[in-house]
Amino acid sequence: MNFNISESQLMIRQMCKDFADKNIRPSMMDWDESQTFPIELFKEMGEMGLMGILVPEEYGGSGLGYFEYADAIVEIARVCGSIGLSMAAHNSLCTGHIFQFGNEEQKKKWLPKLASGQWIGAWGLTEANTGSDAMRMQVTAKQEGEYWVLNGAKNWITHGITGDVAVVLARTGDLLDSHGITTFVVERGTAGFKAGKKENKLGMRASETAEMIFEDCKVHESQILGKVGEGFIQAMKILDGGRISIAALSLGIAKGAYDASVKYAQEREQFGQPIANFQAIGFKLADMATQIEASELLIQEACYLKNTGQSVTKVSAMAKYYASEVCVKVSTEAIQIFGGYGYTKDFPVEKFYRDSKLCTIGEGTSEIQKLVISRQVLK
Repeated sequence: MNFNISESQLMIRQMCKDFADKNIRPSMMDWDESQTFPIELFKEMGEMGLMGILVPEEYGGSGLGYFEYADAIVEIARVCGSIGLSMAAHNSLCTGHIFQFGNEEQKKKWLPKLASGQWIGAWGLTEANTGSDAMRMQVTAKQEGEYWVLNGAKNWITHGITGDVAVVLARTGDLLDSHGITTFVVERGTAGFKAGKKENKLGMRASETAEMIFEDCKVHESQILGKVGEGFIQAMKILDGGRISIAALSLGIAKGAYDASVKYAQEREQFGQPIANFQAIGFKLADMATQIEASELLIQEACYLKNTGQSVTKVSAMAKYYASEVCVKVSTEAIQIFGGYGYTKDFPVEKFYRDSKLCTIGEGTSEIQKLVISRQVLK
């Protein structure tokens, strides 16, 4: 694996850093407090090529690889986890699923709108009673001639209200049959497709999370991705890549909390000197720096495997598991370094702390990652 940073990576990093400092940092606490999803910001990001990073240029995307993609998420999440999360979900899940499994007609129809940020994408796998246990999903699709009729509800969906188009997994066969689930693309405005409850969350509050409800929602067979019955297998492959984006999101939040901690430790004085001089603080910073470095190396390995078409299941799960747990540890230690100030919204680390926990839950809990890793190790 080559550790040299490419010119395109350097360009992406600087562009995202400048954009986040100028367009996200000034408003992020207002968005967080009001739970506002800043849709216009994402349209700007689309104009910059950040909403279709992995999409080939022929479909209106940036045509870049996973190194650039991970770097972009890291730099955005370094400032605001919510914006990084929505960017990751749009790129990896909805857009990524259409790109990976759509036919040529489907790609030409939906990818240019998604890659440009003109449309925001959602991805519907999770339900109220089927989080990790996806094969027990209750949303069904019954065939009626050229159409399929969807019924049920999806929960915890990023952009469940605002998304212009959703990739939806529905049961078309028997319960627990891995070949009994099919993927549909459903556009907003389709009769019987509506938004439900918006979740009031601990963190990631500017990234919209809501129900998607289907009541006799008729979808044409031309909107099926791949073949009938392939949905679950597709979803597992999509999550392999998606875990890289959540690992990068975790790394960005950890770096943001670490950066703030180093700066504060050098400025804050107690007993006549900066607290960075005390071994108790210095050792915390050493642990944080080491864990961040290890997370980054795992993510780079996963990106390398993905870019070169190799199996990434084990390493992407490792990267997601480790980076997300480190994210929580680093943001927790950041609060401790800031002391009482860290517990207030006047300083940045309380938001990193709240945002961090989602990373150990979304796109497969830490426990599920360990299950994936152990199965790969024991093959």
